Amino acid sequence: MPWWIAGGCALDLFLDETSRAHTDLDVGVLRRDIADVLAALPNWDHFEAYGGALTRLPRGALPRADVHSLWCRPGGSANWALEILLDESDGQVWLFRREPSIRRPLSTLTRSDGSGLRYLAPEIQLLYKAKVVRPIDQADFERVAARLDRHARSWLRESLENTSPGHSWLPLLAEFDGVGA
Repeated sequence: MPWWIAGGCALDLFLDETSRAHTDLDVGVLRRDIADVLAALPNWDHFEAYGGALTRLPRGALPRADVHSLWCRPGGSANWALEILLDESDGQVWLFRREPSIRRPLSTLTRSDGSGLRYLAPEIQLLYKAKVVRPIDQADFERVAARLDRHARSWLRESLENTSPGHSWLPLLAEFDGVGA
């Protein structure tokens, strides 16, 4: 099944440089594959992250449809090892969970670094980070936006115009592409 590095680490892989110490490892998978992912981690504890709380996911259970993140750790450990982020899809098409009209072929969801490690396309990662812009998200945007190709920047700008018409990143994205904001 496909999987990829997500979050700030994905942006570091895109830039081929480490921006900061990351406190966790985010791994993305398609929601339709989560049963196989959980089965591959049988001795781990899985918790649904929802509404600012973590709730243990019983063994053999699948996350609710409104849960998009699972925190996981080896059984008996107090330390979180990874966060599994669930992406939506329809056949061979990725759907942005916050606005399903934003979609792309699954073949364009990820990129690969020089060793073949797959990571979430940076424009998609920035779209996720745009919901609530924390200082680290703003820093990531400032590091990455200028290095996106024109197509990726345009896609991000159009997606933000659709989901967050007054977003603070729009003027800079428009300026990069010579579009009136």
